[in-house]
Amino acid sequence: MSQKPKIIVSAPLPADLRERVAAVCEIIDVPVGQNPAEAVPASVRPEVAGMVCTVRTRVDQALLDAFPALTVSSNFAVGFDNVDIEAATRRKVLICNTPGVLDGAVADVMIGLMLCLARNLVAGDAFVRSGAWTKGAFALTTDIRGKTLGLLGMGRIGKVVARTAQAFDMKVIYHNRREDPSVEGLAAYVGRDELFKSSDVLSVHIPLSAETRHSVGKREFGLMKPTAYLINTARGPVLDEAALIEALRAGTIAGAGLDVMEQEPLPPSSPLCELPNVVLQAHVGSATHETRRAMIDLAAANLLDALGGKTPQAMVNPQVWQARA
Repeated sequence: MSQKPKIIVSAPLPADLRERVAAVCEIIDVPVGQNPAEAVPASVRPEVAGMVCTVRTRVDQALLDAFPALTVSSNFAVGFDNVDIEAATRRKVLICNTPGVLDGAVADVMIGLMLCLARNLVAGDAFVRSGAWTKGAFALTTDIRGKTLGLLGMGRIGKVVARTAQAFDMKVIYHNRREDPSVEGLAAYVGRDELFKSSDVLSVHIPLSAETRHSVGKREFGLMKPTAYLINTARGPVLDEAALIEALRAGTIAGAGLDVMEQEPLPPSSPLCELPNVVLQAHVGSATHETRRAMIDLAAANLLDALGGKTPQAMVNPQVWQARA
């Protein structure tokens, strides 16, 4: 009788899902964020065939060297900036992720941040709680209806945001590396500089890579309207945070809504925490019961499919799978 393949689980598996995985695999638990090479005994490492993990696990050359039999690593996330894709592909390790199932939840947070900024809802709550309302009216805020929403990146999440923005009678423009014919009638393609110049709300939806790190910085903020808001629900380091703080302090832009930051968790000593024109969230774009369950279901399914010889639903480097086939 063949033995069950050994897999590392470094992501939160619900009890019922864990039971299903354990029926076909031998689970080696590694605390979330801990280096599997340090947690798994050296004698066991050569037997590990698969892994499901969060973005807190670095899947780099050192990890691949530590687990020479690894064939698939499944991210419990849509992002994969924790993975050295080139190294994994060279080693014929399939990398999977969880796109699609979190699009609506992330789009909802983006819309929520936009409303909080334009209508100053966070300050409005404090205004009522403090008793200030008994002394006078709250300051006027800004409409979003009829304004221009710019999307830097028109992927799955961007498309959901664009459709949602139609309910607010917003004009939607976007910039990708190339124009997307599938969004004709939903959003208009513009050049990158024009996107920053024309947007009343600029929302970032690009992945983090060496190319995009700090790709939105002082120059881009200088192009924006002083009345414009910037929102980031993608990855913190795609923004030059120091330049953003400078722009917010100087009034170069009106405000920012951030669900992601360069350093997470964000320390309370960060200047971002002191700025009144910033709304902050704790990287909660996908943090609903329903979405996180759908994500872990997909992450586990990708892993089990790959180990069982069935094409996974979501692959970052599908050429590895094609080569196996």
